[in-house]
Amino acid sequence: MSPKRSIFVPPPLGITFGILASSTAAILIRFAQDDAPSLIIAAYRLFFASVLLLPLLLTRYRKELKNIDRNHFLLAIFAGFFLAIHFATWISSLEFTSVASSVVLVSTAPLFVSILSPIFLHEAIQRTLRYGLLLAFMGTIIVAISDACTLSNGFSCPPVETFLSSEAIKGDLLALLGAISGAGYMLIGRRVRSELSLIPYISIAYSSSAIILIGLVLIQNAEPFNYPPISYLWFILLALIPQLIGHTTINWALRYLPAAYVSVTLLGEPVASTIWAYLFLGERPSWLLILGAFLILLGIGIASIPQLSGGTKTQP
Repeated sequence: MSPKRSIFVPPPLGITFGILASSTAAILIRFAQDDAPSLIIAAYRLFFASVLLLPLLLTRYRKELKNIDRNHFLLAIFAGFFLAIHFATWISSLEFTSVASSVVLVSTAPLFVSILSPIFLHEAIQRTLRYGLLLAFMGTIIVAISDACTLSNGFSCPPVETFLSSEAIKGDLLALLGAISGAGYMLIGRRVRSELSLIPYISIAYSSSAIILIGLVLIQNAEPFNYPPISYLWFILLALIPQLIGHTTINWALRYLPAAYVSVTLLGEPVASTIWAYLFLGERPSWLLILGAFLILLGIGIASIPQLSGGTKTQP
């Protein structure tokens, strides 16, 4: 176990910054998809993140890296596997559906985390967290249907056949698969982060994820190079902002907060991503989307009560 350290930033505040950074991913991915396939984007995102972490890992954490328990090392690699599936499916979903729908559906990971945490992590789900999760999940459902349904002249939705025959359903299913794999990534992170320092853990997880994604690129015979310079800028920004700042902050918080709490706060990401989509892509939010966003924020607020009132863990 690593030496005890003080916490300079309250974990709930750190998660807020992490969510804002993570929410930029969908916009950067949309820009990158103008020239590059989704799998290439995912592979470069994790590759650059791993490379940028390498100097810090080798200079400050070399001793800890050598002494990592074999089980923790394997679990970190396993987390990288789930992370690779998460990015491969979620980034692909943005080719077929809107930013709001994709990010909302991938953010249903808390539903799976809350169900599995008591089984695999033996973490009890507090009553306030259950209520917050319920409200936030109701909000995600409303946001998910907001692209097709309207409130103008009464509530109206197209026939079910329209949903099933559209390309959007493919994107929705890919985003849902991204949510399930993301839940697995968070559960493993919560387990390993109680024993392993942040930088060694994410270095192993990000690197193994990058290797898996590069392998998938080679299997599919995708072109790994020869993209416009602007594409590589998007790849690097994806590695820096949503990955190294956003995801790393979330992994840091997993050491101090229950996995279910961390994952439910991530439901704020669809709200921020929708704002970015409006500003940069011209995707105007509907009243249904605004209603869903309100429920998500309300749910996050209720879920935060135990942590903000002194329930935050402070162990190293």
